[in-house]
Amino acid sequence: MSKVLVVAPHPDDETLGCGGTILKHQAQGDEIYWLIVTEMNSQGGYSEKEIIERNKQIEKVSKAYKFNEVLRSGFETSYLDTKPMAEIIKEFSRVLKKIQPEIMYIPFKNDVHSDHKVVFNSIIAASKTFRNKKLKSLYVYETISETDFGSVKSFSETFNPNVFIDISKFIKKKISIMKIYKSEINKFPFPRSEKAINALAVLRGAQSGTLAAESFMLLKEIK
Repeated sequence: MSKVLVVAPHPDDETLGCGGTILKHQAQGDEIYWLIVTEMNSQGGYSEKEIIERNKQIEKVSKAYKFNEVLRSGFETSYLDTKPMAEIIKEFSRVLKKIQPEIMYIPFKNDVHSDHKVVFNSIIAASKTFRNKKLKSLYVYETISETDFGSVKSFSETFNPNVFIDISKFIKKKISIMKIYKSEINKFPFPRSEKAINALAVLRGAQSGTLAAESFMLLKEIK
């Protein structure tokens, strides 16, 4: 049994990026923890109704994945890049010290959303090996509508996966969980659509000889 920490800049990133893999960890009996870095608040222009609805969604998603614990850092959505980096690193260090994960999943550094970039850089700084000796595997996931749009920068900065996880048994449940986020999913050709999510899984499956897969960039592996 392994301790797994999934770091999501926003609720839904965990499902888009590694929902099938989370379900696979669940089936294997691993301990799984979900860190939600940002959240809606009234200062950011969100209504009380939207905030209540999002909290309900988080609760439903948490139950669907059977997370051992949900941790919420409480930073304001879309404003992470206005916070001192030291403050964010301190928060991530606190979480890592508490959970002491062996496996961690984080967003891609060149995603188009600034929150994703900040989370990547901060978690890398907080997860230094000499401070987190139990962390053995560090994976970067791709987030449809963020990773793909970020690839317009240059070929040297694109997402280049080197790990593929077979989620053939879990793709349907992944999509059903994504549908809990009603305001985040829409009809194709919207990128966060059932058809697009399934298409990416099929593509990654074709690249790895499976019916459906999620892909990752492996940053660290200690055996």
